[in-house]
Amino acid sequence: MTDKNEKLTKRQLKSQQTRENLLGAASRIFIEQGFQKTTITQIIKQADTGYGTAYVHFKNKDDILIALMEDVMNKFYEIAELPFRPSSPDDASTMIQKQVQMFLEMAKEEQQMLSVVEEAIGHSDAVYQKWSEIRERFIHRIAEDIRFSQQSGIAYKDVDAEMVGRGWFFSNEMYLWEIVRNKPVSIESIVHNLSTMYVRGLYR
Repeated sequence: MTDKNEKLTKRQLKSQQTRENLLGAASRIFIEQGFQKTTITQIIKQADTGYGTAYVHFKNKDDILIALMEDVMNKFYEIAELPFRPSSPDDASTMIQKQVQMFLEMAKEEQQMLSVVEEAIGHSDAVYQKWSEIRERFIHRIAEDIRFSQQSGIAYKDVDAEMVGRGWFFSNEMYLWEIVRNKPVSIESIVHNLSTMYVRGLYR
């Protein structure tokens, strides 16, 4: 029984390593060649993996990119899910500015892979669908923070939290892509102006 469990564990570890090899190879090739020019054959060869084994983990290159995209976006989720319990508009402003700063700096840090993601969104229905799901998760989180501020009496209650959250995310997303495209933008200026507009429009 023990031997069987040990063999199963080794098999699982090997499977995990194969998956990591495929993702590592895909990341390098996607960044070097872009989404459209990359083929799953190139990824499999770079990972030194058999075709049958590779297709156990991923059905196509879109599937592989989605896994890489989820890994990257989990870092952004960590920022979005930071505790948000302001006791005043000033507290809210400080917290929001910090989140925007971290969000945009993360965009700069992950610029290469996000550039591949942006390309793929325009050419893959699966990637586009995944990005839409990612958007909704962020919007839902933002709306929760707005509702907390409304319930605490520091934000206006006559606005729709979901609608405001959607507008706030799209504003941040626009600047995220500007950074990914290497546009000459100042993160500090974006943080100040975007946060000021948002806080003054939402908080009492």
